[in-house]
Amino acid sequence: MTATVSFATLLESFFTQRLMSQRRASAHTIAAYRDTFRLLLLFAQKRLRKAPSSLTLADLDAPLIGAFLDDLEKHRRNAARSRNLRLTAVRSFFRYAAYQEPAHSALIQRVLAIPSKRQNRPLVGFLTRPEIDALLAVPDQLTWKGRRDHAFLLLALQTGLRLSEMTSLCRQDLALGAGAHVRCQGKGRKERCTPLAKQSVRVLKAWLRESPRANTDVLFPNPHGGRLSADAVQYLLAKYAAVARGRCASLTRKRVSPHVLRHTAAMELLQAGADRSVIALWLGHESIETTQIYLDANLALKEAALARISPLGGKAGRYRPDDKLLRFLSSL
Repeated sequence: MTATVSFATLLESFFTQRLMSQRRASAHTIAAYRDTFRLLLLFAQKRLRKAPSSLTLADLDAPLIGAFLDDLEKHRRNAARSRNLRLTAVRSFFRYAAYQEPAHSALIQRVLAIPSKRQNRPLVGFLTRPEIDALLAVPDQLTWKGRRDHAFLLLALQTGLRLSEMTSLCRQDLALGAGAHVRCQGKGRKERCTPLAKQSVRVLKAWLRESPRANTDVLFPNPHGGRLSADAVQYLLAKYAAVARGRCASLTRKRVSPHVLRHTAAMELLQAGADRSVIALWLGHESIETTQIYLDANLALKEAALARISPLGGKAGRYRPDDKLLRFLSSL
């Protein structure tokens, strides 16, 4: 008879064997799963008054997982999207546990049956061409940081690379001769090449002539030669967006984030007449259906379709107030 594996051993093997060795999960995925279980173990410790290393798989049943997810929303103010991402990590572990601990299959199936929460799907945010021009004009190109940030923003807006893809770029990832392109490794460890426009090539050539900081090969380094952190990019983008809002009034109603730059690149392609399949390849989407969100947000395409439709034969009516007594009854 097979001995029961402790929960601590099971969780450690989930990270080392399943995620790192078998699936070769990215550092981002491992960090997200790590943070999920750190929060879950602290919640279980407080709820059950047991040290995390003393917990058993039976302690982490469906009611406790459900209470943990509710706590994320009520006390940590997590949105449904964040709550669902935490649940995805928990499900991944319990699917692994189902193979390692079949004796707990009933408990595991109840946890796996916890549903994701429906969430609102707002239209994607993107920048118009005047807003793009206002943002690109802000960095001071008389300084090293300003030239770096201008090249960074221009490349992000033209290629639609993800934030992690942008900060991971090295100088050798650029090919600026005939057939200019940038090569990156995206989600799922998939490599892709994205062509570069002539203006982007000119700016990047000028940037590559700059002396690299600390002999680094990072394309957009920090002053010490290391990679820019996600927080650093968020900070500089917020700083430039605040200045650009003074030059372009429509930016005051928009949130400018690294992912908005990615959406902007997709909308530029869509408005230029690019097919959905091309946009999916350009952005590195797993499925062409993901690109549907840009069609939903593109009002110009809908207005063009409306212009081709024959107008309906509606007539403007004349307002006539209700009888006083009927109006009184309607107000009750």
